[in-house]
Amino acid sequence: MTACVSSPPPDQMARTKLQTAPADLQLLCADAAAKSAGLTQSKVLPTNSQQLDATTYRVELNATGRRFNCIIDNTGKVASVQPVA
Repeated sequence: MTACVSSPPPDQMARTKLQTAPADLQLLCADAAAKSAGLTQSKVLPTNSQQLDATTYRVELNATGRRFNCIIDNTGKVASVQPVA
């Protein structure tokens, strides 16, 4: 006899719990990190992002091997760009 295991509803699945930053905000962070690193924006790629609160996101970036964290709000205002040690 086998037990039937039901899947959780879509809104309870792990992948839907973490909100990522919209693409336009990730690109604004990439631009800010490029300026900070002295690179062109094409050399900076967003690698990860997450929503911190109702209006703020953290975007992780790779700038030709150097890592940066960018904090940006949902209006596109960059609060900070910091290199990751």
